[in-house]
Amino acid sequence: MSRTPRLAFTILAFGYAFLYLPIALVIAYSFNDSRLVTVWAGFSFKWWGALFANENMLAAAWLSLRIALTSATLATLLGLAAGYALARAPKFRGRTLFGSLIVAPMVMPEVVMGISTLLLFVGSNQLLGAPPFGFVTIVIAHTTFSLAFVAIVVQARLSDFDRSLEEAAMDLGATPWTCFLTVTLPIIAPAIASGWLLAFTLSLDDLIMTQFVAGAQSQTLPMLVYSSVRLGVDPQINVLATIVVCIAAAALIISGRLARRR
Repeated sequence: MSRTPRLAFTILAFGYAFLYLPIALVIAYSFNDSRLVTVWAGFSFKWWGALFANENMLAAAWLSLRIALTSATLATLLGLAAGYALARAPKFRGRTLFGSLIVAPMVMPEVVMGISTLLLFVGSNQLLGAPPFGFVTIVIAHTTFSLAFVAIVVQARLSDFDRSLEEAAMDLGATPWTCFLTVTLPIIAPAIASGWLLAFTLSLDDLIMTQFVAGAQSQTLPMLVYSSVRLGVDPQINVLATIVVCIAAAALIISGRLARRR
């Protein structure tokens, strides 16, 4: 091995170690018997049992799961429509503005998104009597943020779609709606599923935007973890982080495999 590839490999290995070694330590210390998160006292499942007996943690996890499921489903439906419009109607009036608005949540800082969403909900509540801050407002914020990712995935899949399949179905007498349901939708289903998993993962671990739009009675799992670690890292946090890492990693792996399917 020459010097340049060896140096590149060393830098790459150092970068991966810097990113993933702390995560590996968190997973390892979730099985630590000691209450001190930096002192190894033996292998134990004690803190796993303590976590599943923590009602506040379980309630926050259930709330985050419901929010992620709902917002991911809504984002997938809206992102599918937006991606289809961008891919199949390239010349409609205002397409540039529409495309920019779709992509904006991906490049805009979450702090800006959170403040603007908060102001929107406050103004809507004063004018129209919108629902109080809580589950509904968090779902709307997460849907607005994650639908951009679904739209980009769907648009990319439709950009290399073989239109001759749809033309053949139309020649055989299928209506546009029937053609979409029986030909287009099954072929782009892996991309849709990939977008849903990505939106689910983004919603499950979002903290910054959620803090702006969550009410006093709605505390999601990332918010509970953030408030807990400010007072000291509890061993149950290591267990919780291990579960979240496994769920997020599984979702991203499945999403990547579905995106590569044809």
